[in-house]
Amino acid sequence: LSGSGVPQLVQPMIWDYAVDIDVEGKVQLIEKYRRCGFSKVWFASAFKGATGVNQSLTLIGHHLRNQLEWLQVASRSPADVLEGIALTGWQRYDHFSVLCELLPVAIPSLAVCLQALKNGGYSEKVKENVENLLGMSNLEIDTFMR
Repeated sequence: LSGSGVPQLVQPMIWDYAVDIDVEGKVQLIEKYRRCGFSKVWFASAFKGATGVNQSLTLIGHHLRNQLEWLQVASRSPADVLEGIALTGWQRYDHFSVLCELLPVAIPSLAVCLQALKNGGYSEKVKENVENLLGMSNLEIDTFMR
């Protein structure tokens, strides 16, 4: 890869939607990319649509934990390596599947995930901020929103 010139043309994206990312493994993967000549990498997380092919509602806590895992990877990586995070929101698993987790029910998850990434973590202040932004009285993280 180093001699091919590819690292000067593209930036790799590392995808993982799990709540238990192998943080150390991701840091090692980033180092491998750097040794091959890639100066920047992207991360890809999800705010919806990665928990089941026929999921109707979005479990915010799952996606929040995914963001927090990526923040750990970022904090353990060289400061200049991360180009950005693609916060994905899948609507179907393939073109033959039914739609899952439509955007309206996932907006609270999107807001929580964006605020957690923006603030470098999740706290009661972040929760209050999301509640104020969305006009909600009680944001539910670990149960399905009603």
